[in-house]
Amino acid sequence: MSEEVKYTEDNIRSLDWKEHMRLRPGMYIGKTGDGSSQDDGIYILVKEIIDNCIDEFVMGHGKKVDITVEEKKVFVRDYGRGIPLGKVVDAVSKINTGGKYDSQAFKKSVGLNGVGTKAVNALSSNFKVESVREGRKKIAIFEKGNLLEESEENTTEANGTAVEFVPDDLIFKKYKFIPDYLENQIWNYAYLNSGLTINYNGQRFLSKQGLRDLLERKTDENAIRYPIIHFKSEDIEFALVHDNHYGEEYYSYVNGQHTVQGGTHLNAFKEAIVKTLREFYNKSFDPQDIRASIVGAISIRMQDPIFESQTKTKLGSNNIDEETSMRVFVGDYVKQHLDDFLHKNSEVAEKLLKKIQQSERERKDMAGVKKLAKDRAKKANLHNKKLRDCRYHFDDKKNEKHISTSIFITEGDSASGSITKARDVETQAVFSLRGKPLNSYGLKKKIVYENEEFNLLQHALNIEEGLENLRYNNVIIATDADVDGMHIRLLLLTFFLQFFPDLVKEGHVKVLETPLFRVRDKKQTFYCYSEEEKLEAVEKLRGKAEITRFKGLGEISPNEFEDFIGENIRLSPVILTKENSIEQILSYYMGKNTPERQDFIIDNLKVEKDIEEEILK
Repeated sequence: MSEEVKYTEDNIRSLDWKEHMRLRPGMYIGKTGDGSSQDDGIYILVKEIIDNCIDEFVMGHGKKVDITVEEKKVFVRDYGRGIPLGKVVDAVSKINTGGKYDSQAFKKSVGLNGVGTKAVNALSSNFKVESVREGRKKIAIFEKGNLLEESEENTTEANGTAVEFVPDDLIFKKYKFIPDYLENQIWNYAYLNSGLTINYNGQRFLSKQGLRDLLERKTDENAIRYPIIHFKSEDIEFALVHDNHYGEEYYSYVNGQHTVQGGTHLNAFKEAIVKTLREFYNKSFDPQDIRASIVGAISIRMQDPIFESQTKTKLGSNNIDEETSMRVFVGDYVKQHLDDFLHKNSEVAEKLLKKIQQSERERKDMAGVKKLAKDRAKKANLHNKKLRDCRYHFDDKKNEKHISTSIFITEGDSASGSITKARDVETQAVFSLRGKPLNSYGLKKKIVYENEEFNLLQHALNIEEGLENLRYNNVIIATDADVDGMHIRLLLLTFFLQFFPDLVKEGHVKVLETPLFRVRDKKQTFYCYSEEEKLEAVEKLRGKAEITRFKGLGEISPNEFEDFIGENIRLSPVILTKENSIEQILSYYMGKNTPERQDFIIDNLKVEKDIEEEILK
């Protein structure tokens, strides 16, 4: 028998605030990822500091914020009131200490628990705070939450608070900030705080029209069906429009916080749109026909919001009365303004009606195709033949911690076989493609159900009715790093962008980076992802090394794959920018040949040729 484990007073431990945060960081900042996902903890750290600056602006103090991010160092400076000098150290290092417990000093603020800045302090290898008030400056420097030094001096600087920190790479391993994610985060602050100027790494972010500006940035002006509808008051603002994309797309906010998982306010907004349009047109349209292709945004401000986690991604409520109150508050405002707008703008009302009727026809036309496709998916025995599933799923209601799950989309049996043997069966699934997918550019969604590969992939992801039931939060394209692999990658991206753009917009689609070279001698092995890394490895082994060039994923053994898809996994997120609309991207890469695309292909083939020649030397 195994030795009995004793449970005594010695087993009871008391952790101070910083020890607890470092031991259980996920409780405070969510995922401790490497920065490849926009909800990784390093972005939450940045958000926690900026939130304090926003609260100052909302209370009428300071009209600009300066932000600089250089590799791993973050600097944020506001021009508000500044933390009272005698409480600077306590405000960033003492739990349950902060101005937001005083509702007179901070009304309808983002943070209410006095935890955010302390978490940044505890989870940073270096943390520095400076507060300026009326010609005096207080400085405090910390290391992993421990106070190293504090000082006070005279200054001519403007009032405000500055924070500089470096996330601890013992907590966030091999992390890096992705500029596009930071810019998106900062744009959200600008949209929700009209008149606030944010200077970030030399760029100026300023919004004058709030959520209208957000929707203009998130949509293609050539694709929208009518001018953006936008209304704003002190405590609520909403904007909506319909375009040509598939599905529904929403952006929701509470007190300036992006509630990416929605909540009671977003549910009330969606209900209000359906109810208002049904009553306006006096027709009992199906809700999905009304909301098909919609892009909407809602922002509310309220005192003492109830969030479902410290990272504030979903607005909750204490009881049914609070939910009802939110439904009435949002519903009344949307109905009053949307109904009035449509009565005054008959041309917009007519265009909106035609869009709803078009969605209704398309849904009815698809009904028979969908049924046949579902039957075919069952007959294909999806979960045994095409999909090697994992135990947890992102949409699983029992998965209360929302454990991160991934699905690798591979080409061929050898690659899928190796990944299947090496994967973590708890959280990693594998979907095996058969040959090259169809080029779906310009095709109707009907093809998703008629094409076996697309139909089975859609069912595997469980995204037919939107992303609410997405089974894996990381959809990873794992193809060879050669011409055929790149082509398959483009075809898959075309499929997602054409029919499920939200999957890409919300950061779920990623590309697996796999090593190009293995460099080894009898004692050491290095896996290299670039020519530069290969040369460095050869130098480390003093030139006496065996170099293997991987030409395909099938050449990598399951034992080696354990390194590449485990703790050391490298993922490149697929990021869309405002500069190019989805239609522009797809027509350029997947449409008819144009001189510009031919030049692009020729230039890149030359680069490939140069690389190949270098490898063969």
